[in-house]
Amino acid sequence: MVDHARAARMAKRIQTIVATAIEREIKDPRLEFVTITDTRLTGDLHDATVFYTVRGRTVDAEPDLASAEDALTKARGRLRKIVGDQLSVRFTPTLTFSLDTVPEASAHFEEILAQARAKDEQLRAQASGATPAGDADPYRKPGDEHTEHAEHTEHTAEER
Repeated sequence: MVDHARAARMAKRIQTIVATAIEREIKDPRLEFVTITDTRLTGDLHDATVFYTVRGRTVDAEPDLASAEDALTKARGRLRKIVGDQLSVRFTPTLTFSLDTVPEASAHFEEILAQARAKDEQLRAQASGATPAGDADPYRKPGDEHTEHAEHTEHTAEER
């Protein structure tokens, strides 16, 4: 049986161990701007996918994704050994590194939402001075005695 709670706890622990090891033990300058964002573990606890993002050296600089991926691939064995030493489980999961695309996707979605809000505001501004084409309120409201009474008398006259 798969214990999802145990897998989630173990994944979180692996994430912490890998992030700390990259920061303190792996002395590769290409990993300086790598951030571990998430870890997913398979149900059998044998394979862990570690998600990461890479920042540029400055705010405007493009991140060196290929260099970071190469450095993580090179350090994979050492990181697995560190994870195994600190997890104390029977089988140390294999580590696979995958670039996390969620930040870029969420930034794109935020951009789309901002455009939609701007269009909504523009429509709201256009509609602020608009008036209905027909009557001011063409819909019958509950409790409107006059219309209900007129329909009722009309209906009873037809039944006679």
